[in-house]
Amino acid sequence: MKRLPTIILILGILVFTSCQTEKKEEHQAATAPLTTTLNFTSNDYQDLVKLFDDWRTFENPPKLDGAPDYTKATFKQRWPKFQELQSKLKAIDTSNWSIKNQVDWMIVWAEMNGYDFNHNILKPWERDPAFYKSVWEAKSDVPAHEGPTHHGTTEIWTYKFPLTPEERDRFITDLKVIPALNAQAKKNLTGNAKDLWVTGIRDIQYQSVVLGDLKIKSEIKDDSEIVDIINDAISSTNDLAKWLENESSSKTGPSGIGKDNYSWYMQNVHLVPLTWDDEVMILKRELARAWSSLKLEEHRNRSLPELVDANSPKAYDKMADEAAKSLITFLDKQDIVTVKPYFNTALRQHLGEYVPKEKRNFFLIGEHYDPRPLYSHFYHWFELARMDIEPNKSQIRKGPLLYNIFDSRNEGTATAVEEMFMQAGLYDDSPRSKEIVYIMIAQRAARGLGSLYAHSNDMTMEEAGGIHSEYTPRGWMKTEKELLIFEQHLYLRQPGYGTSYITGKYLLEAALADYARIQELEGKEFKTKDFFDTLNSIGNIPISLGHWEMTQEKNHLLSIIND
Repeated sequence: MKRLPTIILILGILVFTSCQTEKKEEHQAATAPLTTTLNFTSNDYQDLVKLFDDWRTFENPPKLDGAPDYTKATFKQRWPKFQELQSKLKAIDTSNWSIKNQVDWMIVWAEMNGYDFNHNILKPWERDPAFYKSVWEAKSDVPAHEGPTHHGTTEIWTYKFPLTPEERDRFITDLKVIPALNAQAKKNLTGNAKDLWVTGIRDIQYQSVVLGDLKIKSEIKDDSEIVDIINDAISSTNDLAKWLENESSSKTGPSGIGKDNYSWYMQNVHLVPLTWDDEVMILKRELARAWSSLKLEEHRNRSLPELVDANSPKAYDKMADEAAKSLITFLDKQDIVTVKPYFNTALRQHLGEYVPKEKRNFFLIGEHYDPRPLYSHFYHWFELARMDIEPNKSQIRKGPLLYNIFDSRNEGTATAVEEMFMQAGLYDDSPRSKEIVYIMIAQRAARGLGSLYAHSNDMTMEEAGGIHSEYTPRGWMKTEKELLIFEQHLYLRQPGYGTSYITGKYLLEAALADYARIQELEGKEFKTKDFFDTLNSIGNIPISLGHWEMTQEKNHLLSIIND
C-alpha cells in the first residue's frame, strides 16, 4: 500500500485511505470538516484570512542561488512549519459561519492538502523534467498555468517591448533564475517516471528555441547585457536537455500515480466528489452519448448542405467576426448571462487566424467551419477578464487557486457551455454546427479516458493517446500529432486535468439541476441568467463548492466530508 500525504486531523474524523507508492505502508487522512468537536482557538473568519496570507507566503519556497529551492533538504527543513499551518487551520471553528465563509475554509484546506500531496506523492521537482520549464510565451486561458509550474518563471507575455528601465530590471531578474534552476534540476530529478521524463525533454529543448528567438528581437538584440544573460540561459538549458537525454535510457518506471492516489487527490485536493472508477464510468458514458448524438444529428441534417470551411484569410476573418457578434448577441438577447462590456473585448483578442487545411489541428478544423463552438469554450476569457476588472471580494478567491484546483470550474464550465448554449438555441441558424459540438465532447471524453488509464498505469502515455486519437470522430485528432502529445503529457503531469472538462461539465449540470429543482419547489421561476450570474459571482472555485453555495445543499459533498 502506498503512503498518502499526512493530512490534518479535523473534526476527530479519520479515514484510512490506501494508495500505492514505492514504500508499502498505511497512512491516515482526514476528511474536510463542516462542524467539529475539537477544542478550537478561534471562530473568527479574519483569522482564516490571516492564515491564508501566511500559507501563501509559506507556499512560495525560499531561494537557492537566486532560484526557488526544491531540494530535498529544504523540503524536510520546512515540513514542521507546514504542519504548524495545518494545525492552525484545524483550530478554526467554522460551525456558525456562513456557507460562503465555510467554502473559503475548504479552499484553504484543499490547497494545504495539495501541498501535502505534492510533497509526498506527485513530487514534480523529482519526477517531472517539464516542471523546470521557465519561459512562458503566452498567458494561459485559465487562472494559472496548466500543470505543475515552478515559482520563478519568466512570463514573456507580461512584458511590453521596448522595456522601461523598471521592466528591464525585472526581465533580467527573471532570466537569471534559469541557469541556477537548471543546475538544481540535475540534482533534484531523481525519479524513475519514464513517460514524464522522456516527454519532458521536449519542453526543455523548446525553451532553448524560444530564448534564441527572444535575443534577436529588434528591441533586445542591441542590449549586450540582456543578450549575454539570455546566452547563459540558452547554454544551461541545452546542458539540461543533454543531461536529460543521457539519463533517459535508465528510466523504466510508471508515470501514473495509481487509482487510489488519484481518487484521494480528486476528492481532497480538487474537491471533485468522484473516484477513479466514477470518472471512468462518466467519461465512457459521455463518449458514447457524444458519438450517438453526433450520428443522430447527422441523420437529422442529411438533407442539408455540408458546412464549408474558410479557405482564405479574408474568408476566415469574415467568419470569425460574424461568429463573435453572433455569440455575444445570443448571450445578451436570449438572457443567458449578463453580458459585460469586457466580454466582447476579451473574445475579440482571441478570434484566431486562417490556417491552411493541411496544418490545422483538432480545434482549428472545427474553428474553420464555425468558430462559435470554440468561442463558446472561450468563456474562459470572460472569466479571466472578470478576475482583472471585477475581482472577487474574498481575499481567498480573487486570485488563482493553487495546484490547478480551479480545473473543474474553469475547464468544466467552458466545456459545459458549449452544449448548453447549443441547447438554448445558438445554432438555430446553422444546424450542422451542432455536429461540431458533439465532436468536441467526444474528443474531451476520449482524451480524458485515456489519461485515466495512464494514471492507473494500465496504459503508457502513448497507448492513452491511442484512445484519444481513435475515439475522436472523423479522424480530427489524426491530423496533427503535436496537440495529442501536448495534451496527454499535460494530463499525466497534472492528475485530473484531462478529465476535468467532462467531470466539471457533469458537476455543473448537477448544480444547475439542483438549483432549478429548488427554484421550482419554492415556486420561483428558473432563469438561466440568474444561474450563470450567480455562478460567476461565486468565482473560480471548484464546482462542488459553487454548487453548495448556490443551493445551500451539500449532499453531493458527502463523499468528501464523510469518506
